[in-house]
Amino acid sequence: MAESFLFNIAERVLEKIAHLAVEELRLAFCVKSDLRKLQETMTSIKAVLLDAERQQHQNEKLRLCMWKLRDIFYDAEDVLDEFHCEALRKQVVNHPGISTKVRFLASCSFPLSFSLKVGHKIREIHQRLDELDTEWKSFNLGQGGDNRHVIHRETHSFVNSSDVIGRDVDKENIINRLMEPSKAGDIPVIPIVGIGGLGKTTLAQLVYNDDRVTRLFPLKIWVCVSEEFTLARLLKLIIHSVNEKEKCDDSTVEALQTCLRRLLNDKKFLLILDDVWNEDRGRWIEFRDLLKSMGDFSQSKIIVTTRSREVAKIMSSIHPYELNGLPHDECLTLFAKWAFNDGDERQHPNLMRIGEE
Repeated sequence: MAESFLFNIAERVLEKIAHLAVEELRLAFCVKSDLRKLQETMTSIKAVLLDAERQQHQNEKLRLCMWKLRDIFYDAEDVLDEFHCEALRKQVVNHPGISTKVRFLASCSFPLSFSLKVGHKIREIHQRLDELDTEWKSFNLGQGGDNRHVIHRETHSFVNSSDVIGRDVDKENIINRLMEPSKAGDIPVIPIVGIGGLGKTTLAQLVYNDDRVTRLFPLKIWVCVSEEFTLARLLKLIIHSVNEKEKCDDSTVEALQTCLRRLLNDKKFLLILDDVWNEDRGRWIEFRDLLKSMGDFSQSKIIVTTRSREVAKIMSSIHPYELNGLPHDECLTLFAKWAFNDGDERQHPNLMRIGEE
């Protein structure tokens, strides 16, 4: 659904605001102030968007509120793009012989009339966000507690590769990363980032079941983390994936790490952490340090799938693998595969045209 894009849109808007600030554009003081206020408001909203995205399926009012937010976010992105387009236009006019974009924004001075016009649009956006503020706060997002509706999504490692269309290149790219040498003393983490429904889990499944990966890693572990990222729960899930006969439901973290150390036994492993939502840096560091204390697993690898770029930044120092949508022709092939029996699409040209649109 469209609201699945909200978190990614918010990140994109904040990145564009930060870019304007870094480039030190010559803007009217009031515009800089408006941008700063918008950044603060967007940051506050983004902090609970993942929680909102989980809850909106059980709350019609929240879902409608998120649709309103989506429209506001798109308008905010359009306004910020106006700055960039105007800067590009001025660069072409003032320096027609220069092809590089390096540092051109830093010297860009906008006319006062342009700054005030765009500044007015920013204030309108902020006003629309303020109007939603009371409704947004009424949902008590991000507060946790016993009344919070927690969804435990389940995924698995199996995939029928013949049902997958258009991910061969992505699979090879991830496998190539798995085969790269690692630095001693660390466990490399490869984040796969993309919006909901794009195929991150499917891509991880394809990699997990590839024969080369099986030969490379004697031990493969699949864990669906979902929204509850606690150390004890994560250790239990990993232990159960390695050996489902292990009884550890009531164990302490100390007992769990002893059990996991015994099961890993210095083996080279591939750990898939699927559908990670939690952005708590401290929890990830705690888990990473615990793994490091169990032995030298520098030749092991971890793959993380997530919608959140912030999760990717927290969990890995390397650039995340950004999963994009399929090309138009492959989308149409996928549509035909799931909408019709094999070959029947030729009997329904009207439906194919609708699918193409």
